[in-house]
Amino acid sequence: MAHYDWKELYNSIDGCSKCRLCEKRSNIVIGEGDPNAAIMFIGEGPGREEDETGRPFVGAAGRLLEKMIGAIGFERNEVYIANIVKCRPPGNRTPELSEAEACLPYLRAQFALIRPKIIVCLGATAAKYIYDENVRITRDRGCWKQSKGVWILPTYHPAALLRDESKKREAWEDMKKLRQKYDDMSQNA
Repeated sequence: MAHYDWKELYNSIDGCSKCRLCEKRSNIVIGEGDPNAAIMFIGEGPGREEDETGRPFVGAAGRLLEKMIGAIGFERNEVYIANIVKCRPPGNRTPELSEAEACLPYLRAQFALIRPKIIVCLGATAAKYIYDENVRITRDRGCWKQSKGVWILPTYHPAALLRDESKKREAWEDMKKLRQKYDDMSQNA
């Protein structure tokens, strides 16, 4: 994908029909936050509320993500939040490979514009495409990996924490690791 500015990226995504997800969407959910954020959170794909509003992570999982971000001293508008796919998969199912591959160039363009220092993969789907295709979120969550100068941290998706509260302690440990990495990088900058 060519190098974009934000306007060109939004124009290229507008009306996208590269996969079947376009057929039933209400809105394309590109992402939002600080376009110069040091930290980028990447989830799987929009849900019903996100599809309705055109904003990522605004449902119950989004409210939990905001609390998690706030608990480590950040505001939602200080980070950037996006997803692997930009349109809602039917029934909130996991995006198919062809759907993810159709959207990944847009995510790469977002990454190139933002140039984050840290990426947090929210859940197994995001981690599969960003961290390692053989990722096992229960095994690999909380384990840092560096790629092309960017630190990548997989953790549980907030929706998984809503389904299984026993995972919240591990997710909190991951958030503390994120804050520590950010602080260490800021001190050494």
